[in-house]
Amino acid sequence: MKMLLNDVEIRVLGSLVEKEITTPEYYPLSLNSLVTACNQKSNREPVVLYDEATVTAALDTLREKNLAIVVKNRDSRVLKYDNYFADGYGLSAEESAVMNVLMLRGPQTIGEIRIRAERMHDFSSLEEVESILDGLADREDDPLAMKLPRQMGHKECRYAHLLAGEEGIRLPENAGQAGGAIDGERINYLEQQIECLRQDLDDLKSHFAEFCKQFE
Repeated sequence: MKMLLNDVEIRVLGSLVEKEITTPEYYPLSLNSLVTACNQKSNREPVVLYDEATVTAALDTLREKNLAIVVKNRDSRVLKYDNYFADGYGLSAEESAVMNVLMLRGPQTIGEIRIRAERMHDFSSLEEVESILDGLADREDDPLAMKLPRQMGHKECRYAHLLAGEEGIRLPENAGQAGGAIDGERINYLEQQIECLRQDLDDLKSHFAEFCKQFE
């Protein structure tokens, strides 16, 4: 029987996975840090307000499902928490990044996933993201993602995770207004790429100038 997670478990597990990848120097997380991560107002859909008791209860059930673990440090009395998400589901780093975006942001288009997963993995193309999503959807025993029917008024289909089953899929509350926000993210992404290209070009010019000096 496929193991299903509830919304709180998914948010807690997703927050652990995200922080493990993006801020490894501060990982594993204390309970206080994990609560803060779950309740972030950025990179979260929907925004929630969990208390310590709610997060602790989710951690307990995730531990029972072998997806989370308590880490005890001899030098500190503060308990910290780690995750077994990738190991538990047999996921690669790329698959974990894609799943993490879906866990924390809800159903997304391929373009949204690529941009929002950038801090966790640098995908080379939309085709690469689509290939990973297809692989997650085609897992024989436990598919972890699925392609949703295209919504009226939208050009692209969204993908959703299946950690809570198909009945647990919920479109983001701002799905209808998502275009402007994601366009802004695309612009920021492109601006960063342009700046990197400019730096590469400056370095190339500098090296070429030094090379030419050898023949003067």
